[in-house]
Amino acid sequence: MSDIELSINGQRVRKSVEDHRLLVSFLREDVGLTGTHVGCDTSQCGACVVSVDGATVKSCTMLAVQAHGRSVTTIEGVSKDNVLHVVQDAFHRHHALQCGYCTAGLVMTAIDLIEREKDRLTRDGVAHALKGNLCRCTGYQNIINAILDAAARLNAEPQAVQ
Repeated sequence: MSDIELSINGQRVRKSVEDHRLLVSFLREDVGLTGTHVGCDTSQCGACVVSVDGATVKSCTMLAVQAHGRSVTTIEGVSKDNVLHVVQDAFHRHHALQCGYCTAGLVMTAIDLIEREKDRLTRDGVAHALKGNLCRCTGYQNIINAILDAAARLNAEPQAVQ
């Protein structure tokens, strides 16, 4: 057992965990954040994607003890004040989901992709970036459309003056 302390969606969390506990299990079972899904147990599907210190991670490939001292954002931490994140809204508007099982991982991947690529996104680039996220229901056209729309909307927003 190890004691860990980390930030999850902006909240400090301290818990004792077994050293072999996966981050995805810790988030779902110990913290109660069930938006992050376990889809395959082999890191193939991307349903478990979260952000750790600003980078996307398949949480089924990371131990909870590895998150000690770090900042984790799950799908539950993406919206602010009950307002959907632009990417979540675009998924809704473009009907980019059906069963919803993969959606959290896709949204987390899309947010990271948009932040990294800014206004350089292309349809082929988005398709390539989604290769680690499996969706068995939709095909990917509406997902790609949603991501491109969200990127355009985010890039059109005025930047904060620093």
